[in-house]
Amino acid sequence: MTSHFADTATDQSFSLVLGAGGARGLAHIPIIEALDELGLKPVAIAGTSIGSIIGVCYAAGMSGQDIRAFFLDVVARRKALAGALMTARVGRLKDMRTFGNPFLIDGEKLLKKYWPDSVPQSFEELDVPISVVTADFHARSELVFNTGPLRPAVAASMAIPGAFQPVEHQGRILIDGGTINPLPFDLLRNRAPLTVAVDVIGGPGEEMNGQPSGFEIVFGALQLLQGAIVSEKLKVKRPEILIRPPIDSFRVLNFFAARKILEACEPIKDEFKRKIEAHMNLRMSA
Repeated sequence: MTSHFADTATDQSFSLVLGAGGARGLAHIPIIEALDELGLKPVAIAGTSIGSIIGVCYAAGMSGQDIRAFFLDVVARRKALAGALMTARVGRLKDMRTFGNPFLIDGEKLLKKYWPDSVPQSFEELDVPISVVTADFHARSELVFNTGPLRPAVAASMAIPGAFQPVEHQGRILIDGGTINPLPFDLLRNRAPLTVAVDVIGGPGEEMNGQPSGFEIVFGALQLLQGAIVSEKLKVKRPEILIRPPIDSFRVLNFFAARKILEACEPIKDEFKRKIEAHMNLRMSA
């Protein structure tokens, strides 16, 4: 789909890619905070799954601190979040008889409940253009959205198989973009001279030993798939800056560890600042 934004790249511009990784994707927030502290803003963003959620908030004009406060407030109100999850549940106990998931969540309903007030309804209203990655289940192909309504696109991008119901949008059945393009830096290769990609797939944590649970198998298998996809993509073309925050010890769906994830990733901000400043200086002296 063609973006409505004109190409605004200059010699000192950059694009930002926020990858898939569930709760580990909260590590995107310190990177955005670092950009705010440097007074830098990307000319384009691409996001998958949690990367699309945080990317849309950023593209709507929220600062890194705003996004941090929003997520910490959501997870701090555990009872309210549990209630929202139950309200958004589409699975039923009888589904177990047909190997269905009685806890399946409608992502659009959940987003409607927790959509930040500052986030608009359409891509066209955003301050920065963003490409949201989804996967067309029946076509077995990537489908990228950057125009039209935001909520169904983001809900589809985060529709992790086994946890969220696929999203029906524009006559297609869409699932988590992380199943096909978990770190979509290829979408922004021609948008700016510099591409910054934040990979939050991570690896196994030290505590993950012994026989895994059913959910751990599903999400662990998805991580294996995502890691393999990114590895192959990097063999073909690497982004100029690739950031991998220290998030291996956190489970994919443990959003209640938000504060610990953010604290663990705080040191990455200085490393990232040095890297992007070095690239900017190199381009200035070229």
